[in-house]
Amino acid sequence: MHAGFGLREALAEGHPSRSQSRPWSWTRSWSRYRSLAVDSGLALGYAGAGLLLGREQPPAGWQPLDELGAVLTVLVGLALLARRIAPVAVFATSSALWIVFIACGYWPVVNSMPPLLGLYTVAATRSLRTSVGCAVVVTGTWVYAGLGNAEHSSMPTVLAQAVLFPAVVFVVGRGSGRLAERNRQFAELTFQLRAQQEENARRALTEERVRIARELHDVVAHHMSVISLQAGMASYVFPTDPAASRRALDTIAATSREALEEMRRMLDLLRVGREDRPDGRTDPDADPDDAYAPAPGLELLDRLLDRVRDAGVHVTMEVVGTPTRLPQGMELCVYRVIQEALTNVLKHAGPTSAAVTLRYESRAVVVTVTDEGSGAFRTNPVLAPGLGVIGMRERAKVYGGSVTAGPRTLGGFEVRLVLPR
Repeated sequence: MHAGFGLREALAEGHPSRSQSRPWSWTRSWSRYRSLAVDSGLALGYAGAGLLLGREQPPAGWQPLDELGAVLTVLVGLALLARRIAPVAVFATSSALWIVFIACGYWPVVNSMPPLLGLYTVAATRSLRTSVGCAVVVTGTWVYAGLGNAEHSSMPTVLAQAVLFPAVVFVVGRGSGRLAERNRQFAELTFQLRAQQEENARRALTEERVRIARELHDVVAHHMSVISLQAGMASYVFPTDPAASRRALDTIAATSREALEEMRRMLDLLRVGREDRPDGRTDPDADPDDAYAPAPGLELLDRLLDRVRDAGVHVTMEVVGTPTRLPQGMELCVYRVIQEALTNVLKHAGPTSAAVTLRYESRAVVVTVTDEGSGAFRTNPVLAPGLGVIGMRERAKVYGGSVTAGPRTLGGFEVRLVLPR
């Protein structure tokens, strides 16, 4: 008795996992349509192959395929349409029709493949107990077919086929089911990890914006103190020194405009909407006490560079162009970007040297921080975006500027800040 043909093709087809849930609805819909197309092709293919095989001259002891046999063959094949929806029911239906087909005296090989594919699907999607029961049914049916034509069959061969073929299909199906379940679990874990990363990034963005707003609040408070002091002085000297009083009023006007501008930027910064899509996180190693320190400016850059040099990185500073007074908030932005860039040099570049360039252009202030490190100590920028990049970009965005960060063509790393004036 021959096993027929198509077993390898049947086992190569996909099968449903034990759980059909998917994180993305479009993936689930596409999988459903693809599964229906595959099963339709299998059903029609096995029905057509069975009819073609039935036209051949059967071995001795079996009758040729007639109208009844052709109807049974088509029904056995079409039962595969629902194999993903109800695997056990499809297996039971195809096996029952196969037994009827054998009892009518037809060659069993013609319809042997649909029950084997049904067994594969049950083994891949159902419990071990159910799968073993279905394998026993296939084995019993195979033995029954051999006994029905015992005078023309080799019983040792029949018994070997009755045990070997269902066993192979059973083992392959169980292994494929376990693999599909692991893939489903990996997909769910990946989806959960991505959601957690997005949530962490949103939280980091909010915390960074609040921190920047606190610093801008300090800047505004400083301006208001200047206004209060100048207003008192103007009132005091007005009767005796009108010129000094006028200078104080001019200072009040300029300072109040700057304070209002900083206030507007702070309010814009705190408008955190759903459309925001952060691409990094703030530095978890930052000292929380720094948030309550006075807002630094460009006058503290030398002290910052000295601290970096003490940590083992040789840093040079170059100022290009004519230095002009910047608003205090913008000076704070420049200082923080340089600070964060040099901190990343210390963390990721290893022993190296760095260069800071502050360029005053007619319509912009450009800051570049470069290092000559090999990059061997840097984290993968795709898997772990720079933890301080989000803070630098958010600060630059307040003043309509931009920050770019990435490896240099000749080696090392560069951070570039552009602030319009």
